[in-house]
Amino acid sequence: MAVVKPDPTLKGAVDLAREAAESIAEQGTVGEHLGLEMVEDRVGTHYFACTAKAYPGWRWAITVARVPRSKTVTVSETNLLPGDGALLSPQWLPYADRLAPGDIGPGDVTPRIDDDPLLEAGFEATGDEDVDRLALWELGLGRPRVLSAEGRETAAQRWYEGDSGPSAPVAQKAPAPCSSCGFFIPMAGALRSFFGVCANAWSPSDGRVVSCDHGCGAHSEVDIDAPEPEVIAPPVLDDTALERV
Repeated sequence: MAVVKPDPTLKGAVDLAREAAESIAEQGTVGEHLGLEMVEDRVGTHYFACTAKAYPGWRWAITVARVPRSKTVTVSETNLLPGDGALLSPQWLPYADRLAPGDIGPGDVTPRIDDDPLLEAGFEATGDEDVDRLALWELGLGRPRVLSAEGRETAAQRWYEGDSGPSAPVAQKAPAPCSSCGFFIPMAGALRSFFGVCANAWSPSDGRVVSCDHGCGAHSEVDIDAPEPEVIAPPVLDDTALERV
């Protein structure tokens, strides 16, 4: 990249640049001169500090220029630009990318993602028995799209590492795993060996997907230790006290 030679004429146009900055800025928000940056031959940008409280770290940028062999400097552009450490708005994200799990409420509709890697094409019944056998029932006959292998893996990882997995506090203190509980309903399909649904009204996981090695204190086959019965001595009757009464 070629180095642009300094231009003394442009460098001396600080007052002109300041006047241009003050013409677009709120009164009193053009601060000290921060220097001149040469853009190309006979074109440079003067920078001034912006003292507006709403724009910390920003700079007024005034681009000036002159024609060859002329000492007359003119203003080309006026801008307010962010400097190092300037306060900036967050990077814009499309609506579909801003949504997070838990953001969807009643009446909300998520945008369709045509190339979602978590889904793949489903299969519809064709009427040909031999052909239909090729469409595995767990893929969901009649649905346009179903979970792909990546989609199943992503969901399984999320469930296993969350409150439905073995690392949840309730599972850490559980007396036995869900896999041996009578209220555990195994899932169908590829996730059957890892997950199921809890059907125990007493469990904090009732109606939720749980891993086979999850657990809680409402396990169907676990009982509390019965306390030893307390032996109470027979009452002592004081016949002499009754006689005094």
